[in-house]
Parts: sequence; C-alpha cells; structure tokens
Amino acid sequence: MWFWLSVIINLGFLCVFKYYNFFASSFAQFSANIGLHVSPWTLKVILPVGISFYTFHGLSYVIDIYKNRIQAERNFVDYSLFVSFFPLLVAGPIERATHLLPQIKTKRSFDYYKAADGLRQILWGLFKKIVIADQCAEYANMIFANSSAYTGSTLVLGALFFSFQIYCDFSGYSDIALGVARLLGIELLRNFAFPYFSRDVAEFWRRWHISLSTWFRDYLYVPLGGSKGGTWMKIRNTFIIFLISGFWHGANWTFIVWGFLNALFIMPSIILKTNRNNLEIVAKGKLLPTVAELAHIVLTFMMVVFAWIFFRANSVTHALSYISKIFSASLFSGFNLDVNRSQLFETILLVILFLVVEWLGRENPYAISALPKLQKRSYRMAFYYLLVFLIFLFTGKEQQFIYFQF
Repeated sequence: MWFWLSVIINLGFLCVFKYYNFFASSFAQFSANIGLHVSPWTLKVILPVGISFYTFHGLSYVIDIYKNRIQAERNFVDYSLFVSFFPLLVAGPIERATHLLPQIKTKRSFDYYKAADGLRQILWGLFKKIVIADQCAEYANMIFANSSAYTGSTLVLGALFFSFQIYCDFSGYSDIALGVARLLGIELLRNFAFPYFSRDVAEFWRRWHISLSTWFRDYLYVPLGGSKGGTWMKIRNTFIIFLISGFWHGANWTFIVWGFLNALFIMPSIILKTNRNNLEIVAKGKLLPTVAELAHIVLTFMMVVFAWIFFRANSVTHALSYISKIFSASLFSGFNLDVNRSQLFETILLVILFLVVEWLGRENPYAISALPKLQKRSYRMAFYYLLVFLIFLFTGKEQQFIYFQF
C-alpha cells in the first residue's frame, strides 16, 4: 500500500504540473473535430524546473526498497541529500539510491587528482555548452523559426546545427554536473558515451542519456517481460519504452512522434537480433574507422538527425512541412541564410574541431580526460588556456539549457 501510494503521489505531481494541460487541450481539440465544443479548465502554473528528473530519481529509491535491492534509509539528512544533490537536481543524470546513497554515507576526504579531473570535466562541459551548443543554437533557432523562407539545403543545415546543439547542451551540463560532484568526492552515473559515433540506433541509445535509458530498462522494460518473450513481446515492449520516453520529454505530440520514430529505427536490429553487436566503441585502438564503420556511423547519424526535427519542431505539422521542404528541388539550391558568412564558417570550424577532439578521446570517460598522459605539460596547459579563451570569447549569447524544461 505504501509503495503504490508513493508511486501515485510522485507520478501525480508530474502529471498535474506537466501533462494536465496537454490532455485537456487534446480532449478539447478532439471534441471540436467531432462537432462538440468544450472549454476545458487549464492550469496557469509554472512547470517546476527538472521535475521529470527528480521524480524518477525518487521513484527509483522507492522501487529499489520494494524489490529488496536496498534497505530504507533511516537518516533523514542522508536521504535528503540523495534526493536534492544539487549538481544533478535540474537536468540529471538520474541517479540510483544503490549507487549514490552508499557514497553519501561513506566518509570522504579531499583528493587532489579527483578534484583536478573534476575541474577538467567542468571545463570541457563549459566549452561544449558555451562555445558549441550556444553558437549552434543561434542558427538552429533562426532556421526553425522561419523554415518556410529557406531552401531545403538550409533546412538540412538547421537540423544539423540543432543536433549538435542538443548534444553539446545536454552532455555539457552532464559533464559539469559530474565534474562538480567529483570535486566533492562523489562519482555520478555517466550520462553520455560519444553517441554520434554509434554504428546503429541500438548503440546510439546505449550511449545517449544513459541514465534515462537504463532507468526505463530496469524499471519498465524488464518488468514488462524484457527480452525473455518472443519477438512480438520485444517489439511491443520496445515501442512502449520509446513512446513513454518521448512523452517523458514533454507534453507535445512532436515528442511522441520522435519516440515512435526511434522505436521504428531500432526495429531491424531487434528483429534480426543484432542490437547487441556494437558494445565497444567504434575503431577501438585504431586511429580511423573502416569504410564500413564510417558508412554505418553516417547512416545512423542521418536517422538520428531526421528524428531530431520532430523533437525541435513546434508541432507535428511544422515538422512535416520542414521535412517536405528538405525533400524538394530546393535541396539542391544554395544556402539562403542571411547571416554573416564568416561567423557561420567559424561556427562550422568549431564543430569540426569539437568532433576531432571527441573522436581522439572516444575511448575515455569524456573527451579530454586523458590529457594528463601528455608528457609535455606545456601542451596540456596550452590546450586548457585555448578552451578558457574560447569560453570567454563566446560568452554572451546566453541560451537556457534545453533539458531544464523537462
């Protein structure tokens, strides 16, 4: 009884704040379509920042106790710190009590090497957010806001800019959160593992927003039967997980379509049982991938970018018109983006620099974590100062973290 009461209260707050207005307006629209006119009562409240994150955070604690994975925490201060640990409070990663609570209860002392590593990851996170994500956001926002005025090639550019914006924005926040926690002697769950170097969509989802993917796997997919049943059960459970994941991101049909597309994209690997083929990072121990690996990376990235269009669009209609414009004759026209071309070229060069660094560091927990292995300290310091210089140079075009809204 206490377990279900806790689940209902937690999900109840989430549904009221985040989804009530969506269902009310959807019901009104449906009623209008069948000739009935209703005026639904809607809530005029501000969505609490990060409510989806700490709701799932708290649910995992209750579920783990119910499943006898952990004992209930009797120390109220330790429990409160677990629930409200500030680095991950507003945008994750979604922590587990089994992972974080033991660290909170263990006595910690300052560790210089951990602290230095934490500062290094914070620096890389700030670079990703301020230098890459915020610059890409300027062009992505411009293109998506006036998509009907641009050629298909320009819309492709807008989708690419948004893809790098959302990755660097969200993974940048995660890097900052993990780095800050490490300064305090706490190791948080890894949230990203170079997802844009994935060779199929199944691998992408093992590397993107890892804490959410594993949360759905452990607390929803497995209880539904997981992969123990036949192929039909795997397909059903996969669609359920992705549709709920889409709905978790926001009360808009665009997120549900985005989730459906990702489920559709992952189906071939589920049916052919190849979804566990690519567990290691691509081209491990090598400088360059094979031609086949590169082709798979490019194809997977194109599929992910296509789905991101629905994620970013204001409505499903907007997304469909955006896509139809891409697949028109204007795709072969030049870019008609009326901006400073040198600044645009500068942003593209920064994205390329970022990809090179990510590729070279892809076997590490984050891209620049192996820098201390460089023998010459002057090289390391030069790279750090370059990052600091770029961060200060591009600070000013403030963009809110995308996942704050979730």
